[in-house]
Amino acid sequence: MNWPKNLKVKAKEPLRNKTTFRIGGVAQYFSEPKNYSQLRGLVIASKTSRLPILILGGGSNLLIRDGLLRGLTIKLNSIPFKRISRKGNCITAGSQVMLGALIKFANQQSLSGLEFLSGIPGSFGGALAMNAGCWGTELGSLVKEVEIMDYNGKISILKSKDIRFSYRDSSIQKYIILSGTIRLKSRSKIKIRDKINNYLNLRRKSQDLTYPNAGSIFRNPDKESAGRLIDLCGLKGSHVGQAYVSSRHANFILNRGSARAVDVLKLMQLVENKVKSKYGIVLQPEIKIWR
Repeated sequence: MNWPKNLKVKAKEPLRNKTTFRIGGVAQYFSEPKNYSQLRGLVIASKTSRLPILILGGGSNLLIRDGLLRGLTIKLNSIPFKRISRKGNCITAGSQVMLGALIKFANQQSLSGLEFLSGIPGSFGGALAMNAGCWGTELGSLVKEVEIMDYNGKISILKSKDIRFSYRDSSIQKYIILSGTIRLKSRSKIKIRDKINNYLNLRRKSQDLTYPNAGSIFRNPDKESAGRLIDLCGLKGSHVGQAYVSSRHANFILNRGSARAVDVLKLMQLVENKVKSKYGIVLQPEIKIWR
């Protein structure tokens, strides 16, 4: 593959340590563009060569296959994708801004609404794409607009009315998310900090953060909890290799050492089969799986 000279592209870049699961093989090609122009160049070059493009955010809701991952993996890790600014009661943030940093900035600006995301380790762009949510609130409800690039290199602004948000899904997943603007509400810093601490305590009590993981593995079925169903099937502690169903939160799979993607996938299949056999419910993955 002959990349344009102004683009720095690595071959066979290890991906394992770029995800919270600490699982994954190597990217066929890997790049961290410095700006929008370089990103466009990568997109166009990949399209010309019919090379798949994969956008890596915080790596917190992701399982990457073992071995060689075909295509170009792009991480938007430079300054243009990490900017945060305020205008009125709105905050605009780049796609690679981590949620913790975004929540901290909002707190400093006395703007409330993001506290429910406290403790989630992902990026803003990834959270927008999957309409991240918990405790009955979803990020999509705060969105004013999103700046995107399509796979022809064209940049556009999508207003909230033009975006479909649903449970752990959105219509902007088919684009490269560059930045997003959200509407928040004025509130005292102390009250915002209290809410953040409450959500952090809830997360510590209910979730298992003892080993590398990717958060909730399965989506909750209608009016049901995936974790509860898995627990009722007696699957806590079940494992394939070093991939374990958490004993604290059954919808978490933990990498307790050197788990491989194939181990996680086999364990997920075991869980799916048991829940379907006992309750007739087909669990759907919440995590993204790069095969």
